[in-house]
Parts: sequence; C-alpha cells; structure tokens
Amino acid sequence: MRVLFVCLGNICRSPMAEGLFRQMLQSRGLDSRIEVDSCGVGDYHAGEPPDPRAMREAHHRGADISELRGRVIRLNDFEQFDYILCMDEDNLQALRRMAPETRRAHVGLLMDFADEGTGAEIGDPYFGSTDNFGRVADQIEAGCQGLLEHIERQEASD
Repeated sequence: MRVLFVCLGNICRSPMAEGLFRQMLQSRGLDSRIEVDSCGVGDYHAGEPPDPRAMREAHHRGADISELRGRVIRLNDFEQFDYILCMDEDNLQALRRMAPETRRAHVGLLMDFADEGTGAEIGDPYFGSTDNFGRVADQIEAGCQGLLEHIERQEASD
C-alpha cells in the first residue's frame, strides 16, 4: 500500500501529512506495510526542506520532517500509489487534469476521510500566522486518522 500526500509547494501541508501519518503507522506497527510520500503540484520549492513552522508543529506532535525535501508530482505517481490525497480543491482539480485516464490511484481530498470534515479543505497556512499551522495539523491528523481506519477496514475485509 502506498499513500502520497499533495499540496501546492510541498513545504507545509503535505510534508506535515507525510510525517504525521508515518508516526501513526509506526505507533501501530504498520510502517513496514504502508509506504508514505509527499509532493507538490507546483515546483516552487523542489529540493527545499519543509517550512520551519511546519517542522516545528510536526515536531511538537512527535514527528520529525526535517529530512524531507520538496518534489513535484510525476505522471508515474498515478500508477505507483494507491491513494493520492491533496489538501484543497484547487490542487485536486490540478491533479485530475494531469492524471492519466488509466491511473491506478484513488485521487481525492484527505479530509474526505475525516469524520467531521467530509469534503472539507485544509487551507494553506504559508501566508498566515504560526497558529494556522496548529489548526492545519489538527485537520491533517483527523484526515490521517480516518484514512488509517479506512485502510484497516479495507484490509480486514480482503
């Protein structure tokens, strides 16, 4: 199983999602069975580390994302991943425009998996205050928790 988290530049939301989801997987002993990555729709920050505010918030929640580096989505990601989950509607539309018709991956919003936020977007905290990163991380954790429960239910029924 492979999961790819996507945001605009891959320095705030998607690396936090990657780190927080990895942490959830490790705590349940699933990290060897589910692979996680993140990327951006745009190449604005390719090769750069996550935003320091994102690193601080992830670290505060027990996840170290300091080694991650931004990358842009590739066409083969649509074949290599089972889930490609983005943070907002703009990025979802961009992914749908570039996705091959024969894609393997489920492409959708991360918050579709959250109990309280079906269809909700995770806003970009980049231009906001540090407090925005805490709210975004709360949303990401809710989406990741719902995703993990979905995957566990799916595996139990197989």
